[in-house]
Amino acid sequence: MSQTLSVPALQDRVEAILRRAGMNDVQSTALARVITAGERDGCKSHGIYRIEGSLRTLKAGKVRGDARPEIAASTSRGIVRVDARGGFSNPAFDMGLPLLAERARELGLAALVVNDCTHFAALWPEVEAITDHGLAGLVMCPSYASVAPTGGKSPLLGTNPIAFGWPRPGQPPYVFDFATSVVARGEIELHRRAGQPLPEGWAIDADGQPTTDPAAALAGAMLPFGGHKGSAIGTMIELLAGVMIGDLTSPEVLDILGATTLAPMHGELILALSPAAFAAGRRGDPFARAERLFEAIKGQGARLPSERRFAARARALSEGVTLTEAEAEQLDRLLARGLDAVD
Repeated sequence: MSQTLSVPALQDRVEAILRRAGMNDVQSTALARVITAGERDGCKSHGIYRIEGSLRTLKAGKVRGDARPEIAASTSRGIVRVDARGGFSNPAFDMGLPLLAERARELGLAALVVNDCTHFAALWPEVEAITDHGLAGLVMCPSYASVAPTGGKSPLLGTNPIAFGWPRPGQPPYVFDFATSVVARGEIELHRRAGQPLPEGWAIDADGQPTTDPAAALAGAMLPFGGHKGSAIGTMIELLAGVMIGDLTSPEVLDILGATTLAPMHGELILALSPAAFAAGRRGDPFARAERLFEAIKGQGARLPSERRFAARARALSEGVTLTEAEAEQLDRLLARGLDAVD
């Protein structure tokens, strides 16, 4: 039967699973928080579904569960660099955020570079953490080659997510977070598990032909959103969050991992901007002007991105998170068996 847990109780259970698998406190606490946030906000493709992939990556020796990130030397005051030391990106971000926010308020614009990390989660928790400091944020990272560029026939680009956030005093921030592929790869895997066909236009098979079969799509390639526009943005992310920061691009990640069943290792680029600093000396308060824009959008009957996610969050915080019987059994199995529970 289904099981309902409070958000803190779910986070404790996820953290216990990660510790059982051998992760230290730094890694397990940060990972449990973002996995729980995905489930809390109704983002099933980035919730507890991600635990097995993280443990599989740990078991394969492709990520360090005992890593403790370090602030690294940087040649510019506007660039904060954190060496994840082969661990997951989330604790490295947590370490760099306070200094990033301080520099952004001082300089108007600052960047946080995370190197040598493994990434598996959504980007909106990081964007929201930036907006909590009254700053706008832009976050991006590559992945592993799983997306064919427009006109291509085989995987080359990653799903290459990008997220943006704008602070809104007294209410949830304006946030969007999406892959530059038509959908996140996790959505295709969820369709495969459910035995459901994909919508047309999501993917091609290994021969470069359109397919609605999730298994064929996973063996072939996903497609970029918006055709050549998504392909160009995905390439931009390879350049900015891979080449420019001296880290891996998506094809290089796949060459190292050898499979798409493991969480990808690469780098991450996080930008924080101070609206107050950029608007200084110009007309109007930037936050008040932004609110007028948001009100105009909603006045036409449109919704702002992440509104459904924030509504799901409010319900979860009030009523708890309900897991299916299969999900609850999965958590019990992972806690009981640790790394032995994954291939």
